[in-house]
Amino acid sequence: MEGTQANETLEEAVRHLGELRGRLIKVALWFLVLLAAGLYAAPDLLLLLKGHPFAVPVVWNVFSLTDGLFIYMRCAFLVAAVGTLPVLLYQIWAFVRPGLTPDEARGSLLYVPVSFALFIVGLAFGYFGVFPMMVGFLQKMNLSIGAVETYGIDRYFSFLFNVVIPVAVAFEMPLVAVFLTRIGVLTPERLRRTRKYAYLALAITGSCISPPDFVSHLSVTVPLILLFEISVFVSAKYYGRRLAPAAGR
Repeated sequence: MEGTQANETLEEAVRHLGELRGRLIKVALWFLVLLAAGLYAAPDLLLLLKGHPFAVPVVWNVFSLTDGLFIYMRCAFLVAAVGTLPVLLYQIWAFVRPGLTPDEARGSLLYVPVSFALFIVGLAFGYFGVFPMMVGFLQKMNLSIGAVETYGIDRYFSFLFNVVIPVAVAFEMPLVAVFLTRIGVLTPERLRRTRKYAYLALAITGSCISPPDFVSHLSVTVPLILLFEISVFVSAKYYGRRLAPAAGR
């Protein structure tokens, strides 16, 4: 009897691994398709980025024969990664769906579009808000010391991605809070108790990714703190809904 149960358990594990492998293959294939599309669209994307008002006066120099190739690949990878995010999230949801109740499945499916929307909003805030402040401040500082600005295209885009992508990831904070509340790791009360430490951490983060002046710090730190407060709010709402059926029983 125990041998039969062990065999059934092993077969079930193999079946789940096979399903996971199939879903990961789908994600990988979608990523490769978008990577090819990103390579094709890279020149237009670069022209779009170059057309931004703060980027127009910047001369993009190349200091290596491979710089242009690397920029093409980075643009294509960014397009593929952003476009693959909702597909990856959906495949994860589809994989765990059999273990969820119908209400849980419907509720968790909302994570896919909400996560993608928050990431896009974070990208926009990083690109149109934080990045121009950083570029403007650094250009003024360079001019103040009499430096001649000569930008390498590789370094320019490395700096752009290093500023924008962390901001986009930070905008996932409310969704992460709901997920951790759902699995019991976080509670609204625990979030409230850590509020002062979270504010300090967010202020340090905001000062690290913004120019060293008070207005810029506030411009980045305040939205991060608002995201934290939104996280506390949505965590409390979800926690209250989860406790309501138990209180009724």
